[in-house]
Amino acid sequence: MRNDKHGLVVRAVTVTESERDVENGRSQQSLATAAARNLTTTTKSEPQMQGISSRWLLRLLPWVEASGGTYRVNRRLSYTVGDGRVTFTNVGAEVRVIPQELCELAMLRGFDDEEVLAALADRFVQQEYQPGDVVITRGQPADEIFLIAHGKANRIGTGEYGDQTVLEVLADGSHFHYGVLLEDDDYWEYTVKAVTPCTMLKLSQDEFEQVVDRSETLRAHLARFRSGALQPRNEAGEAEIELSSGHEGEAELPGTFVDYEAAPREYELSVAQTVLRVHSRVADLYNDPMNQSEQQLRLTIEALRERQEYELVNNRGFGLLHNADLAQRIPTRTGPPTPDDLDELLSLVWKEPAFFLAHPRAIAAFARECNRRGVYPQGTEYQGHRVPAWRGIPIFPCGKIGVSETRTTSIMLLRTGADNQGVVGLRQTGLPEEYQPGLNVRLMGINDQAIISYLVSAYYSAAVLVPDALAILENVELGREE
Repeated sequence: MRNDKHGLVVRAVTVTESERDVENGRSQQSLATAAARNLTTTTKSEPQMQGISSRWLLRLLPWVEASGGTYRVNRRLSYTVGDGRVTFTNVGAEVRVIPQELCELAMLRGFDDEEVLAALADRFVQQEYQPGDVVITRGQPADEIFLIAHGKANRIGTGEYGDQTVLEVLADGSHFHYGVLLEDDDYWEYTVKAVTPCTMLKLSQDEFEQVVDRSETLRAHLARFRSGALQPRNEAGEAEIELSSGHEGEAELPGTFVDYEAAPREYELSVAQTVLRVHSRVADLYNDPMNQSEQQLRLTIEALRERQEYELVNNRGFGLLHNADLAQRIPTRTGPPTPDDLDELLSLVWKEPAFFLAHPRAIAAFARECNRRGVYPQGTEYQGHRVPAWRGIPIFPCGKIGVSETRTTSIMLLRTGADNQGVVGLRQTGLPEEYQPGLNVRLMGINDQAIISYLVSAYYSAAVLVPDALAILENVELGREE
């Protein structure tokens, strides 16, 4: 309602088609739609849910039966080669290495004397480098340990044909040439140059030797390391199997055995659960044309499956982002995901790679980089879907891979299947009152308010059978100002 200029109250009304005909002096000749709708049944859709995604990871992973609720991954015995990353703390601009994190260096692996580790940590000196600065030069005396606290640097050396090439991209937590303190190398065999502003900590050989001279436990540990480092192992770091080939006559054959890890990792099935509540009156009366209980259960299961995929990607215990071997994690060369970066991933998972998994925005960023270079990769068909691909390997979207506040994310490359020693999903089938594989719905009862309760549970996990089955491209930038 509103007041007109004379102060009279005017009522705003909606005029129907039949009323308009009456106002125009015409009589209604047929039944109006508003009245006719009283005799019809509205066509309804099933309840829609915006949170449902394609869930490619759940569809692509081969699922292995974990009948006992636990899955043990047995591997050959491997010798640790000390390729872990070091963690730091900072107070303002001052950076310090966490003493226990020095155990990521191969020569300190397993050393637990916290007092000695703290003494070593205190002797590291902080250094700042700008893009283009040379940290070390090939041929100069090699007598320092370098830890990269923040930033990115290139390790540059001589290529196959004598030209200079990037041998490795070093990023946060990387360290290089700690072996000079225990070996006879006198000079650096490569050059390290900062790509971005870098904060590094370095320890001189003199400082290191002073701590060694004062610690009997450290001297004993280094002696064991020298002897253990000489254990025969193959390129993968596994205990070598002695073989003989190409011999003639009655040559003496070597004896051997295959050693196993003494404490293999075990994956217990995780669970996602919720209690679905439906009032008995709703379940009894309001089931035409759709069953209320079934629709409630369908949407609840969709939400559980979404959580399941999120956990398979992000769970700190078994999620793929956290279970990739440190040697299988690489940074981008320039920031955005380029064809070179995906080729680098393929060099890490080169034995029958199955698919890439990336956030949709990361896929778009990769497409932009391809367009910038004039490269137009062909897509591929998968189960009737046309998906982008690189080198014939499909790239599937996964919104569960997070995007940071600084617009960076990760891209994963997987080899899958137990037969391929790849990544597998874990579940148990044949559950009591199973509704779907690995998911059951159990009636909990009806309470005094006539509310029916159902316990809906999904059991799952994932396992990386060997380290080179999974590789991750980290710190992928989604956009950069031109």
